[in-house]
Amino acid sequence: MSLTSSPTRRSFLGGTCMAAVAATLAACGANSGSSSTSASAGATALYTATGGTVTVLTSATDVNWDPAKSQPVAIRELGLVHRRLTTWNLQDGKEVALVADLATDTGTASDDGLTWTYTLKDDIAFEDGTPITSAHVKYGLERSFAPALAGGLGYHKRLLAGAEGYEGPYDGQHLDSIETPDDKTIVFHLERVDADWPWIAATPAFAPVPEDKDDPQTYASHPVASGPYKVTSYTQGSSVTLERNTSWSQATDPVRLALPDSIVWQLAQDESTVSQRLIADSGDDKSAFGADFVSAAALAQVTANAGAKARLATSTEGGPLQYLAINTERVTDLEVRQAISYAVDKAAVVSAVGGEAGALAATTYTIPGIPGREEYDLYPHDAAKAKSLLEGKQVDELVLLVKNETAPQAMAEAVAQSLTEAGLTVRIDAVASDAFYARGTQGDGSTYDLAIGMWNPDYPSAAAMIQPLFASSEIGSGGHNMSRFSDAEVDAAIDAAQSDLDAATAQDAWAALDKQIAEQAPVVPLAYRHNSFLHGSKVTNFFVAPYPSLPNYLVIGLTA
Repeated sequence: MSLTSSPTRRSFLGGTCMAAVAATLAACGANSGSSSTSASAGATALYTATGGTVTVLTSATDVNWDPAKSQPVAIRELGLVHRRLTTWNLQDGKEVALVADLATDTGTASDDGLTWTYTLKDDIAFEDGTPITSAHVKYGLERSFAPALAGGLGYHKRLLAGAEGYEGPYDGQHLDSIETPDDKTIVFHLERVDADWPWIAATPAFAPVPEDKDDPQTYASHPVASGPYKVTSYTQGSSVTLERNTSWSQATDPVRLALPDSIVWQLAQDESTVSQRLIADSGDDKSAFGADFVSAAALAQVTANAGAKARLATSTEGGPLQYLAINTERVTDLEVRQAISYAVDKAAVVSAVGGEAGALAATTYTIPGIPGREEYDLYPHDAAKAKSLLEGKQVDELVLLVKNETAPQAMAEAVAQSLTEAGLTVRIDAVASDAFYARGTQGDGSTYDLAIGMWNPDYPSAAAMIQPLFASSEIGSGGHNMSRFSDAEVDAAIDAAQSDLDAATAQDAWAALDKQIAEQAPVVPLAYRHNSFLHGSKVTNFFVAPYPSLPNYLVIGLTA
């Protein structure tokens, strides 16, 4: 899950898991396991009063409600409108867990792990009262393959058997690997084993979509709700309003509290203005919260204000990985990449985003809180070592691609300073977010040598860190392998680790891969970013866990 300053973008599985293979598993989902963060001994009691309007203040100009085109994790905005086969249960002071959502359990696998079967619950319906069937889930997944609906999470696309070359249902073609023998049953046939499939079934594309209500051009703003809220008003660049979906059944939903009567997004808000409004905490802003990370400058103001500081939620034990991607197709000399890795002063990077209140220096690709993570530091800051590796080498000017946003640019400047001191020449190229992704993830890699990126895994597994950032299949076409790192041996090891149904050996494999890739220096891990969010004094149940370091929108409410 790529994160901008306005976040868009995992623990034992709850419910009935792989019944046929459970005897071979130390945990349901070998690449899931139990989140290793240090949660507090007991969860904070949730406030459960209903009513009122919550306002979400965001710099984003749009909220895309089409599950095929969206990336938010299950506890974010899409989870208010769309349900999936499985979902996340995230409580304050507890580790995130996977639970059944539309399905009766988190899935049953065949003996070989290549077939997964789900049964839908009774009394689940769309906002117009139409019962949700397995055909609706199948159609929702199939439409995610349509080129016109690109942009969403696509883990299922590389796993479903026979999906290569498939381009969606709009020309009448359907996937044989998704079977719906009756209205309540859906069966998935996989190309290869992936122990994280139950987590993948919680990604947005597993939301049901009624074929007769699907307009690919307008579904992003006028979706058909299966969750507790429906979109009643949408004005791009201005606002979105959600109101209660009376066809939603609380009895079938284990995680959504649906406390407010309505939720309103105020779009295109200036970030500094939002911070000032929330610090002031007056009028309707008492019932608001910020969807954007609190900036380093605003963080200093908040922490100096006792009232505002009490309303700041921060993940201090983990956070997304901020990293420097080194384009391996342009910086082909391993020793130059290693020199860059030694040269970067991570303390300066951390200082650039507000010091230890904003981040911790990173040494591994896998972030804290992910099961099986092993700490190491292959490239401690060593300017002399960097200069020694560069001795006698002719290195052209390095173009450092970065979003023209405050925090990424501050990190880019710190990185450039370090590299300049090592004898390299760096030119920072700051561009708008769309241009950044067009060049960094969509393009051919010819316009940059370095890039500042951020990644938060889409579910709590090292697979969701390593595969998106380093598999050769993720180069270009929207993939996030911005280092354009390609290694057949690593690709094979990634496939093997994803297919390993034994929790302990899978986690060992991912830990080994993390270090193996680092030896080739395609990416410099810079910092684990502490995500801080500010809310008004009437907003309740607002917390940020170590993972996924984001507020849980599904439980937020208001005091009277």
